Amino acid sequence: MNLKLHVWRQSGPNDAGAMKEYVAKNVNPHMSFLEMLDVVNEELQSKGEEAIAFDHDCREGICGMCSMVINGLPHGGHRGVTTCQLHMRHFNDGDEIWIEPWRAKAFPVIKDLVVDRSAFDRIIQKGGFVSVNTGGAPDANALPIPKKEADQAFEAAACIGCGACVAACKNGSAMLFVGAKASHLGHTPQGDVERFDRARAMTMQMDAEGFGTCSNLSQCEAVCPKTISVKVIAELNRDLLKAQFKGK
Repeated sequence: MNLKLHVWRQSGPNDAGAMKEYVAKNVNPHMSFLEMLDVVNEELQSKGEEAIAFDHDCREGICGMCSMVINGLPHGGHRGVTTCQLHMRHFNDGDEIWIEPWRAKAFPVIKDLVVDRSAFDRIIQKGGFVSVNTGGAPDANALPIPKKEADQAFEAAACIGCGACVAACKNGSAMLFVGAKASHLGHTPQGDVERFDRARAMTMQMDAEGFGTCSNLSQCEAVCPKTISVKVIAELNRDLLKAQFKGK
């Protein structure tokens, strides 16, 4: 099938960007979205034109680097998939596809479809870890953990930090990301010790990075490739409130 692409092109962070039109010819429906872009780039380079810059690594839905807004929705809007897991069979011959980078103040564009998501790294550095002395690694069954707590920790730990939640939120909020990271650790015996300090430190860094406040519209959950529930945001808000009352 043949497709008409409208792709955001921007040479650098301080340059003005614009949508440019390209034609993707003879696209195999079994291709992934990134493979389709690879073919388009090969054709551009064969003509001596600059390839479209986009981020990727594992191409297995694990790393979260393939950050693109496709037809107005992060990762294309199909539930539970990243851009690299989006296949061209979801499109029809002759479709027009609009491809843009994440749009958020805290995610400045580096080039074309690539954005700087290091703000997430700095949030993690403020509290997304366990610093208490836990000794050597215990056996998996050495610490009895209620199944409900273990399940909640595993569900939150599925977050890959792709930033789709930020791109979907009209306020550019990172509450789902921060909530997932805090909830993941807070539901473990080792991480529970610092849960209130963690919630406060990570939230303060989130605000300092320029992320907006939660819109309460749950777009973040709708586009999350790992279907993280907004309940982690409620947990984060609860821990922040408790931190104030405990004077931490």
